[in-house]
Amino acid sequence: MKALLCLLTTGLVARFNLVSGLNLTIGNGVLHRRSYFYVGGSYTPTSGSSNESDVVVSSGQMYVEHLVPLTVTHKLPIVIIPGNGMTGTNFLNTPDGRTGWADYFMGQGYELYIADQPSRGRSPWQQNIDGPQMTFDALTIEQRFTATTKFDLWPQAHLHTQWPGNGSRGDPTFDNFYTSIVPALQSNTEASLKVKHAGVALLDRIGTRTSAVSPQPAIVLTHSQSGQFGWLLADARPSLVKAIVAIEPMGPPFINAVFPPFTPARPFGLTEIPVNFLPPINTAADLQTAVVSSTTNFTCIQQVSPPRKLANVSKVPVLLVTSESGYHAVYDSCSVEFLKAAGVSVDHVNLADVGIYGNGHMMFMEKNGQEIVDRVVNKWLKQIV
Repeated sequence: MKALLCLLTTGLVARFNLVSGLNLTIGNGVLHRRSYFYVGGSYTPTSGSSNESDVVVSSGQMYVEHLVPLTVTHKLPIVIIPGNGMTGTNFLNTPDGRTGWADYFMGQGYELYIADQPSRGRSPWQQNIDGPQMTFDALTIEQRFTATTKFDLWPQAHLHTQWPGNGSRGDPTFDNFYTSIVPALQSNTEASLKVKHAGVALLDRIGTRTSAVSPQPAIVLTHSQSGQFGWLLADARPSLVKAIVAIEPMGPPFINAVFPPFTPARPFGLTEIPVNFLPPINTAADLQTAVVSSTTNFTCIQQVSPPRKLANVSKVPVLLVTSESGYHAVYDSCSVEFLKAAGVSVDHVNLADVGIYGNGHMMFMEKNGQEIVDRVVNKWLKQIV
């Protein structure tokens, strides 16, 4: 039975509904406790100071928003790392005002840690210490994420139907989304080093909060550019990453695709910085590769046989989710092939294959985002954890 409570405070009325005997909703949101903290920072001398032993600032720290529902029913928390130019607001609510994946997970009894990558959003960028930044212009967002049918830059782009609104400047939903986008580090190598350092500190903090003898792992959820960080954290702390949910993770292996220039990238396959392989490698050049297929906007490169295995990442199960119309529909299968050849257990879900149509790269913000997290992500988590 649902219970209804009314709380009168400073003249305001808040409605609370008991959901499945577990957690309360307040209006459209789940009742929870919110706190925040920073991990991974260090005191760094400022460039050009006359006495660098005294003139220091904190750099490299990562903001983490900690959300705990009234009733926690899952002992493993979820760590969420948003993609390029984004902050944790991506998962709090949608640009048109609906509840986001954070509320869904809390409604299921999950504790959440939502990060802003170092040097971005609420994680400070330090002038003269951190590298240069970039900001996505509005046209790029329209072309790649929200109004892809207007531009038709890849074969599946015309299938996009789930973005709320017309996806263009002047539409309130687009404007709300675009104004949330923040400057991000230009260098994926620098971003990788910073997120790995801070992310490991976060996993260590989570892991030892209940027992230093038996550390507690977490589920890591990544999106797009942050996909590479899931592999890095699993490599650095395989015992502290229970599973990875990769929503259209950065790829494909070894080369850029879809959007020119098609330059070499991710020299370790799906990461910019080293991960552990078996047999071990000294440099990225030790990975022997070959082109297995090529089109006008995408080349699939794989390790030659026998492929080296990802020594630590292969210990962690992965769910990789691909939308019907997003540009990752072009190449995610190549990323999956690389992971599987390297010994990683991957469940690859193309949303259209399970009857979920019309989504793009920002699927968790789209009209059917709750269906995706419920039918695909949570269903998989129930099987794994």
